[in-house]
Amino acid sequence: MALRDAVLAALLDSEASGYDLAKGFDASVANFWMATPQQLYRELDRLAADGLIEARVVEQERRPNKRMFTLTDAGRAAVHEFTEATPKPLAMRDDLLVQVSAVDGGNPDAVCTGLRERIRWTTEQLERYERMRNRLLSGRSETKFLAEADRVGPYLTLMRGISFEQENLRWAQEALEVIERRLSRR
Repeated sequence: MALRDAVLAALLDSEASGYDLAKGFDASVANFWMATPQQLYRELDRLAADGLIEARVVEQERRPNKRMFTLTDAGRAAVHEFTEATPKPLAMRDDLLVQVSAVDGGNPDAVCTGLRERIRWTTEQLERYERMRNRLLSGRSETKFLAEADRVGPYLTLMRGISFEQENLRWAQEALEVIERRLSRR
């Protein structure tokens, strides 16, 4: 998947400025795709040049004018085309896994520090995702939301992000326990 497809998917909900997209990107697709604001702005320019989105300028007092982006018919067609393609299998690349793999010949204390950091970060991600989930459900049960919502894709991807981070947390806690037990026997 390209950043292009993630941006087009984020624009399915509504018109957004580059700033709004950069700020809201975390809330819409960060559980499966990461991008810096600079990458987003460059991609918006490319998408506009390719005719997949269009921009309108909104004049503002006391602030610079902003561009608001919406999908064009060609952009909606690109989203449709992307959803028809067979996705490539997931390839995991994680520096921490390489460090854990090398723990026996490396610095176990440093690896434990990395695992603790992963546990902290993952716990914060899960808390953030749960807040996003509550916002999306807006007091409805999951069953009711899935039956009535205009769009279920963001919720389904959020649920995948939650299960991914729950497994990351479980694994990191277990790996930390094993390494600390081995260190205590030295």
